[in-house]
Amino acid sequence: MERISVLSVSLEKAVNTSGTYSSPGLGGNAPTLTRSSSRRRATAVSLKNRDFSNRLFSKHIFCSADNILEFKMANRLAWSEKILQLLRRMNNFYSAESCRASCYRFVIDGAQVGWILPHVASLLTRYPEVFNPPHGGVVSLCHNLDSYHSRSEAVDAVLKDLRQEAALTCLTGWRDEKYSVMPKFSDSPLMWMERAATSLFGVKRYGVHINGYVVSGIGEVSMWLGRRSHSKQTYPGLLDTVAAGGLAAHVGIKETLVKECLEEACIPAAIAEEAHPVGTVSYTYSNEEGVFPESQFVFDLELPLEFKPRVGDGEVQEFYLLPIDKVKELLANGDFKPNSAMVVLDFLIRLSFIEPDTEPCYQEFVTGLHQTL
Repeated sequence: MERISVLSVSLEKAVNTSGTYSSPGLGGNAPTLTRSSSRRRATAVSLKNRDFSNRLFSKHIFCSADNILEFKMANRLAWSEKILQLLRRMNNFYSAESCRASCYRFVIDGAQVGWILPHVASLLTRYPEVFNPPHGGVVSLCHNLDSYHSRSEAVDAVLKDLRQEAALTCLTGWRDEKYSVMPKFSDSPLMWMERAATSLFGVKRYGVHINGYVVSGIGEVSMWLGRRSHSKQTYPGLLDTVAAGGLAAHVGIKETLVKECLEEACIPAAIAEEAHPVGTVSYTYSNEEGVFPESQFVFDLELPLEFKPRVGDGEVQEFYLLPIDKVKELLANGDFKPNSAMVVLDFLIRLSFIEPDTEPCYQEFVTGLHQTL
C-alpha cells in the first residue's frame, strides 16, 4: 500500500498555497482552478491513480508469487536431480555402461556368490591350487575345497599374499573382520572372507543402520546424525546415521544393532533394543576396487527427548540433532556417506516427509533404494 499513499501525497502537494493547482508536467500553461474545483479534480485524479496503482500492485504481487513458485520449483528439481545422481551412482552396476558384461561370475559349489573384475581374475590364476582357471565367464574354487573351513582358509591365504599387490588398494584397509559368503542372506554360508577383500569378489555384504530421532511435544521430528571420524578408513568426516555397522560372520542382526549403538553412540542396550525393523535398503555399485552388492537392514529408534548420544569408540567425532528440513538440505550437498544418505532418504519417504504429490521423482527414489542384489 505504500505506492498508493505516495501517489496521494504527491497530488496533495501539487495544490499550492494560493489555492491553485498546477498540473504536473504541463509547465506554466496549465489552467488555474479554484480551491474547490482543484480539490474535486485532485480527488478524481487521486482515485484514478490509486486504481492504476492498485492494478500495478496486484500485478506485482502475482508476478512475485509466480517468481517465488518458479524459484521453489527450480530448487526442488535441482534437489531431486542431486538425489537421483546419488542413486544412479550407488546402482551403477546395473547401467549399460557398467563393467558387468566383462565381469566373471564367482561360483562356489555350483552357486553364484559374486562378481570378479577381469584384472582380479587374472591375478587369481597364480593360485591354481585354490582357483580354477576362468572358463565360460566363471571363476570357481577347486573341487577339493569342499567345506566351509577349507574354502575360507585357502582363500584367506591367497588374500594375505595379494596384500603385497599395490594395485589392490582395497587390501590396504585390512580389518581382520570376517564376512559370510553365501548366495542369499537366508542361505547357509559357504565360507568367510576378510571384509576388505569382499569387493574383489563382488560378494554380497550386509549391514545394520539405525535412524535415531526424537519427537517434540508439538510433534516435530528431528534426527540425530553423527559425523564420522577423520581417521576412518572409509568416508572420513562425512555424516552418518546415529549408529551403523557391517554384519560380521556368525553375529546376528539385533546383536549387531545393540553393539553398534553402545560402541558408537553410547546408547544403552535397554534403549537400543526398542529399535524396530522397517525394511532394507539395497544397491550395487562398482569402481576400480571391485563390485559392491550391499543390503542394509534398517531400524528406526525413537530416542527420549532428554537423551543425547555421546562419542564412544572414536568412530564418530560429533553428534548433531537436526530438523528435517536441514537433513533434506544436507542429503543433496554430498555431506553424507552415500549409503547412509540412502537410508535417511528411505526414512524421509516412509515418514511422509517426501510425498508423491509434491516430489516428481518419488517412484525413481523408491526404486533406487530397493534394487535386487
